[in-house]
Amino acid sequence: MIEIYHGSTLAVERPQIIASEYGRDFGVGFYTTDIKEQAIRWAKRKARLAQKRTPGATAAISVYAFDDGCYEILRCCHFPEPTAEWLDMVCACRQDRAYAHGYDIVTGKIANDNVGETVSYVAQGVMRREDALERLKFEQINRQICFCTPIALTYLKFIGHEEF
Repeated sequence: MIEIYHGSTLAVERPQIIASEYGRDFGVGFYTTDIKEQAIRWAKRKARLAQKRTPGATAAISVYAFDDGCYEILRCCHFPEPTAEWLDMVCACRQDRAYAHGYDIVTGKIANDNVGETVSYVAQGVMRREDALERLKFEQINRQICFCTPIALTYLKFIGHEEF
């Protein structure tokens, strides 16, 4: 069991697969991280965006116990470092909302800010994959864990939440 986090504007006691957001790194899913500070940044960003529609929206992280023993049971894909396969999946998921990779859980680096810019250059055909991967070697990239199917979500147990 490991502790993982989800950043949002409210506590999420019953995680669900979120299909409405476009351009996610690993496609449709429920996104978490094992880095608490990253979840706090996600929550604060979501709260800033939500305050435009809902004044007073707050940032919150939900905390879960994750039975990572499921990696041996479920269909999982792990990208410990940015690789050509990671880049291909991120490009495919960001370009095609209907893209289905067939995994229950995908773990890997987050394509945010500078990394996302590099990924978009590859997706647009402006940069070669090899050059992008070379460029990404110098980036500090955090990790995310995407739960892509309802069966994967059964390995999460809500522990509690914190507001910021």
